[in-house]
Amino acid sequence: MSRGASVRFESVQKSYDGETLVVKNLNLDIARGEFLTMLGPSGSGKTTCLMMLAGFEPATHGEIYLNDKPINNVPPHKRGIGMVFQNYALFPHMSVAENLAFPLQVRGIGKSEQQDRIKRALDMVELGAFGNRRPAQLSGGQQQRVAVARALVFDPELVLMDEPLGALDKQLREQMQYEIKHIHENLGVTIVYVTHDQTEALTMSDRVAVFNDGVIQQLSTPDLLYENPQNSFVAQFIGENNKLTGEVVALNGSTCEVRLDDGTMLVADPVNISGQGSKTTLSLRPERIELAPTDEPDNVLDGRIEELIYLGDHIRVRMNVAGNDEFVVKVRNRRDKRPIAEGDTVKVGWAASDCKALDAVA
Repeated sequence: MSRGASVRFESVQKSYDGETLVVKNLNLDIARGEFLTMLGPSGSGKTTCLMMLAGFEPATHGEIYLNDKPINNVPPHKRGIGMVFQNYALFPHMSVAENLAFPLQVRGIGKSEQQDRIKRALDMVELGAFGNRRPAQLSGGQQQRVAVARALVFDPELVLMDEPLGALDKQLREQMQYEIKHIHENLGVTIVYVTHDQTEALTMSDRVAVFNDGVIQQLSTPDLLYENPQNSFVAQFIGENNKLTGEVVALNGSTCEVRLDDGTMLVADPVNISGQGSKTTLSLRPERIELAPTDEPDNVLDGRIEELIYLGDHIRVRMNVAGNDEFVVKVRNRRDKRPIAEGDTVKVGWAASDCKALDAVA
C-alpha cells in the first residue's frame, strides 16, 4: 500500500527559446494521495508541467520538490515516478508479464518478488490471465490497462498520466475513467493527470487546475469549478455555457444589476467585475434555466425557439434571447412536459445566483 507523495512547484517557469514562457511562475502544492488533474487547451502549459515533474524537461527557473526534496537535478529514472502515456509505450517484443517485469528488474528486485508484484498488478487491472500475451494480441483498452499496471507495479508514490485515454473510444474511455479512479482510491497513490477533456477531469479528480497561456486560471474541486467559475475563460472551457455581455450599472451587496448590450436589465451574482460601470460577461448554465417558469425567478425574459434537438434524457432548446440566437436551455425529458415547437415565443427565467458576472471577454 503506497502512502502517496507530496509535490510542490515553487516559482517554476519554462521557456524553450529563451524568450516565450510556456509556463509562467507556477506555484502549486499537490497533497499526498491526491488525484490532481491539469486541464487546458493545447499549448496551455499543462503537459510541459508534467514533463518537468517527470524529469524529461528541465525547468528554466524555480524548483520542483518531491516529498520536500528538490528534484530539479535528479535524473528521471531516479525519481521513482510511474508514467502512463497516451500511446501506451509498451515493448511490442515482450509479453505482458515481461513488460511489467522491466521496471522491477531495473530496480534490482528479485525474481520471486517480481512474480508476486506482477500478479498483484495484473489482478488489479483485471488482466490476471493475460501475462503471456504480447501487446499486439490485446485490444486498446487492455493495452492501456497493462500500461497502468506497469506504472504501479514497483509501488511508486507518484504516478503521472499524460492523456492516457485519448486513443480510446467514448464508451471504453468512460469505463477506464472509473477504473483508474477506483485504483487510486484503493492504493492511495498520488496521481497527476493531464487532459484536455473536461468531463474526464470532473469525473476523476480531487482537484482540477485549469491552465491557459501558461498560468493556472483556477484551482478547485470539480463541483466548485463548474458551479463557481472565477473568470470567463474557465466558465467557457468547463461545460456548456450561455454568454451574455453588458455593463454593470449597480451593485447591491450580493447581487449586481447589468444592462445587456440590447438594453435588457438583469440581476446577477458579481464574481469577477471591476465595479459599477465596468463591462462584464454573464455566465449561465443551460440546465439552470427554466422554460415557461411557473414561479417568479429573479430574471424573466422572452425568447424565440430556433431549434429543438432530442438527446434522450433531455431536449436541447436553442433560442434567441436578448439578441443572442445561440442561447441554449436544457429541458428534462419528462412525461408531463409542455409541448413546444420551433418558432414558439416563450418566457425563460433563472435565479440571480445562477448568473455569474465575470470579466469581459475581449
